Amino acid sequence: MTDIYKININSLQNKAIDLSEYKNKFILFVNVASKCGFTSQYKELEELYNTYKENLIIIGSPCNQFGAQEPGTSEDIEAFCKVNFGVTFLMTEKIDVKGTKQHPLYTWLTDKSLNGTKSSSVKWNFQKYLVSPEGKLIDYYFSITKPLSTKITKHLK
Repeated sequence: MTDIYKININSLQNKAIDLSEYKNKFILFVNVASKCGFTSQYKELEELYNTYKENLIIIGSPCNQFGAQEPGTSEDIEAFCKVNFGVTFLMTEKIDVKGTKQHPLYTWLTDKSLNGTKSSSVKWNFQKYLVSPEGKLIDYYFSITKPLSTKITKHLK
């Protein structure tokens, strides 16, 4: 098993994110896209974040690998999220969540030998991965699972 807190990733503003700052909090990782049928989930993600921000951080990772539904620049993505959904949770740089250029974060999230829980593959935009305050993968949820679903919130209460 590998320590998720040692993985390097940059923010949408190209600043290094230190995942170890979020030890002792749940982290919900979501691969996001601006032109997807699930894009309206940004609203529920923001609501989830505002409801549980004492013990939850949400990290959205823009990805253009599914139907080319995130074609914009970092500036386009940031403006879209703020103007349309008032997003205040953390957003990373645009990354690949599958394939030969898969970002190490998503390699950890999808590989049981690294996360110690289970292997998966990212099927579409807005797939969610919940990590415990101890840095262990709890579970993953397909795009159709809404952010405020009890499948997710039962862990946060």
